[in-house]
Amino acid sequence: MTLWYEGPLAAFGAATTGRDAEGDRIVSAAVVTQEAPGTQPRVTRWLVDPGVPVPARSCPSEDFLHRNGRWPAPVVEEIARALARACGLGVPLVVPHASYGLAVLDRELLRHRASRLARYVEPARLCVLDPCVLDGHLARHPARRRPGRHDARRGVAELCERYGVGYADADEPALRAVAALEVTRALGRRFATRLGRLTAAELHRLQGAWHAAQVRRPFGRRAPGRARAGAAAGWPLPPDRPATVV
Repeated sequence: MTLWYEGPLAAFGAATTGRDAEGDRIVSAAVVTQEAPGTQPRVTRWLVDPGVPVPARSCPSEDFLHRNGRWPAPVVEEIARALARACGLGVPLVVPHASYGLAVLDRELLRHRASRLARYVEPARLCVLDPCVLDGHLARHPARRRPGRHDARRGVAELCERYGVGYADADEPALRAVAALEVTRALGRRFATRLGRLTAAELHRLQGAWHAAQVRRPFGRRAPGRARAGAAAGWPLPPDRPATVV
């Protein structure tokens, strides 16, 4: 029997306009699939002109996106279909900070296609491996960053350093997705005695509880049990944020 971290994996990465899943727009994205460790990954990339102002620090720049990016509506549907193909084949999907990354895609689908991610990927077939959640539960670092701070670039870079995985470019979603995939494999090997007997589907179910515990875990001088500000309420796909009543 092939262990989940030695078999096929897919990974999703995206660069966005900010850190708020409800309002952020995707500016570039990638889906990476790899049949086995050491094999050449297959990479699909997208570049998006989001149709809204892009922060000056953004890479690619707003001008570059205007000249080279595509309109969001077809892109977000293509991304959703790519994830659906992987899930349909039973391939686990690696998504760092999944409760942010999948929420952004879900809200973009609603915004541009009047649809939701669940229309493309049935929740029962969704199998996500979030290396940030796995590391937070298994390694129990005393000075972990707050899980609510969804900075996939820095999060993946830190995990790469921790697990001895090369990391070339924090601003390129495809390279970040490849790195996240390799980190997840490395994490599986390091904690093989605890994870080896679990299937990816079983891990998917467990991570929901682990994520919830990490959100509630006190940080610094916070009161025990108090949720951290900005932490996502669900995993791997949080519910819509309630509208603010004025």
